[in-house]
Parts: sequence; structure tokens; C-alpha cells
Amino acid sequence: MTRHQVLNSPAIRRMTVYYHRLMVLQEMGEVVVSAASLARFIGLATILVRKDLELTGVPGGRGIGYKIDELQAGIRAYLGWDKLLSACLIGAGALGTALLGFHEFTEYGLNIREVFDNSKEKIGKEIFGRKIRDVSELPEVLAQGKIEMAILCVPVPVAQTIADTVVAGGIKLIWNFSNTCPVVPPDVIVQRELIAGGYAVLSRKRKQHINNPSA
Repeated sequence: MTRHQVLNSPAIRRMTVYYHRLMVLQEMGEVVVSAASLARFIGLATILVRKDLELTGVPGGRGIGYKIDELQAGIRAYLGWDKLLSACLIGAGALGTALLGFHEFTEYGLNIREVFDNSKEKIGKEIFGRKIRDVSELPEVLAQGKIEMAILCVPVPVAQTIADTVVAGGIKLIWNFSNTCPVVPPDVIVQRELIAGGYAVLSRKRKQHINNPSA
């Protein structure tokens, strides 16, 4: 494997869909769920869903299914959501604001404690209950040792500088939404998110459907 690559990446992404579905079912008063029903919901083969759920170590009773609360706990443990992760977000623009407004992060064990920006118009204001701090304060905050992950929502020209700053502050986890790949030391884990990536897949599916609508 390449550096920091994980096995079962497609299954890991599907775990988030399963988890959200379990949340909905639990709100509806359901206590058990079958692999077949999850497979129908996500549009996959039941055997593949079973293989995914085996990764959690939670047993499913034959003819009964999985206890929803146990499966939720199993998914949280498998994904590391059972331990709270404190993060800071740098870049309170449109994308950063959208992330701050995604309240389900708390359910996933992610706590965005601090928000930073360099805009004088934004500094001091609050977004979803979080006060925006001057990015110049970032090293001081990181020195307190309470932040484990940095979320980068900054423009490309400053992404490397910000990455250097958070790495110098002891950060080993970077969730990168900037459209570039900052260079970091080997012991720093970077997950890059390409917003256009999902659209590219959708666009390709559309083209295939137009060319062969019966497939």
C-alpha cells in the first residue's frame, strides 16, 4: 500500500450511508435491521452489504438481522467515531461555512472547536455559534495541544503556507478541501476532498446513459 492508504476504502465510504440509515430507522422506532433491507436502500447486493458489516465485528442473527444500536456502535468503533476528535477549520468562506452548518458531525465524533480566517470583515463574527478568530492566532491555539485535526478550506495560493503552519503546530491530521496537494512530512495524514470528483462520476454516468439508455 502507498503511504496512509487504507484497505476497504469503498466499504468505509458505504459505512457512512449505513450509519445514516440506521439513525433514520432508530428515529422511526425500529430496533433491528436486515442486511437485505440495507442492500435495497443503498442499491447493492445483499452479500456485499453483509461483507461490509462483517468488518464491524457485529454478528447478525439469521432470520433476525442486526440490532440497530449494536450495529451503530460497531460502525462507530470501526470508523473511530467512538472517540471525540477536536478540529479547527481554516477558511470561513462558502465551503467552510457549509461544513460548520453540518450538525451531524457531532454524531460522527467530530468537534470543530475553532474557526480561523484572514478577512477583517469576518474576524470576530460568529458562524453557527463559533466565533471566527484571526488566522494569526492559529499557532498560539495549536500550541495549547487541544486540536488534533485541521480542516483546510483556503485558496490554493495560501494552502501550503497554512499546511506548514498547522504541521509546525503539531497537527498530524489534515482534511484538505483546497484544490491542491500540500507537501507535508511522512507522518502527517492528509485526506484530500475533490468537490468536482462526485460530479465527474455523475456526469460520466449521464453520458453512458445517453449513449446506451437500456444498459
